[in-house]
Amino acid sequence: MVKGRLEAFSDGVIAIIITIMVLELKTPHKSDLAALRPLIPTFLSYVLSFVYVGIYWNNHHHLFQAVRQVNGSTLWANLHLLFWLSLFPFATAWMGENHFAALPVALYGVVLLLAAIAYFTLTRTLIFHHGQGSTLANALGRDFKGKLSVLIYAVTIPLAFATSWLACALYVLVAVLWLIPDRRIEKTLNS
Repeated sequence: MVKGRLEAFSDGVIAIIITIMVLELKTPHKSDLAALRPLIPTFLSYVLSFVYVGIYWNNHHHLFQAVRQVNGSTLWANLHLLFWLSLFPFATAWMGENHFAALPVALYGVVLLLAAIAYFTLTRTLIFHHGQGSTLANALGRDFKGKLSVLIYAVTIPLAFATSWLACALYVLVAVLWLIPDRRIEKTLNS
């Protein structure tokens, strides 16, 4: 199967996810700066989630540059990823509206963890389909950054109950790790 429909569908779902998240930012009824203060936690959680969704979109785009075709397993693995990404608006809103309370922060970590596992599953499904010697397999290598992210998310879930702000700081740390451009696929395709 050609990959174009999968990419177009994924782009559409991700665009809708971002749209839903921004709709959670409610307009204050007053026109002074003080009216914006209660929105700060919601805005901060939105910014973090926007960055995460952007990272997934960017990496998904790069991933499929190294792919020639897809199969049924790939379609299901991609839907698995989109399912977890589609929970970002709920987890984001709950975390922001509750001022980064322990349970919403832990749930946010669960969603991040399961999205990361789903992305890892998608990459392994594509490697299995294209072979261990494929361009994609060579580009991803041992995927240290992906495995480290999963480990950090797993640690942050129970940590959120002890100190939710430290858990949030670790979420930001992982996002920063991924904001640094991952050029493995581009390098492999251009060599």
